[in-house]
Amino acid sequence: MTEHTEHLRILEAVLFAATEPLDDASIKARMPEDADLQALLIELQEQYAPRGVNLVRVNDRWMLRTATDLAQYLRTEVTLPRKLSRAGIETLAIIAYHQPITRAEIEDIRGVTVSKGTVDTLLEAGWIRPGKRRETPGQPLTWVTSGDFLTHFGLESLDALPGIEELKAAGLLDKRPALAAIGGQPSRDGEDTGENRPVLPDETEGDMVPEDEEGADDPREAVRD
Repeated sequence: MTEHTEHLRILEAVLFAATEPLDDASIKARMPEDADLQALLIELQEQYAPRGVNLVRVNDRWMLRTATDLAQYLRTEVTLPRKLSRAGIETLAIIAYHQPITRAEIEDIRGVTVSKGTVDTLLEAGWIRPGKRRETPGQPLTWVTSGDFLTHFGLESLDALPGIEELKAAGLLDKRPALAAIGGQPSRDGEDTGENRPVLPDETEGDMVPEDEEGADDPREAVRD
């Protein structure tokens, strides 16, 4: 057995035994010092490409995951005790496209107040997490999406989020007017510049209306189906 083959076997074992996705540093710490990690990862990824299990990179972390085209053979029906409300779906979308974003900024985009329950639900699902505090008076907390968000929705990075035209084609912007606010281009520090942002139907001059917690289909079900 050559040294290269041995390194490849070690890498495969490390990834298989991992209980969570691993970054380059974590993998390298378990590999022989002379191993060319990047070359090994690419080679192993190519070897697994046609198989039922693939080596994928999500949010700069590596993991072995079942091939997406085999989902129909692995799907199980699960009864979810709680559905994500329309408010939750809209809040998650706004955070994904405008992160890092404060609660006040979310309310400004949606035109309604954001209840604590909505944020708690997204936290429990593991799709958002607290970000850095803004260097502004009061130092408000910002919110960002988590690695689990990317993993669950099958995204390699935030760059893979659908664009405004794709959302229009899917009918999401027509059905949920508040989501049209993602059309504004975020600045480099994550703040919405407000460009191309439409006026929402329930917006008034600085007034907030109560949040509509009307239930909507859980996006987790939509993704699985």
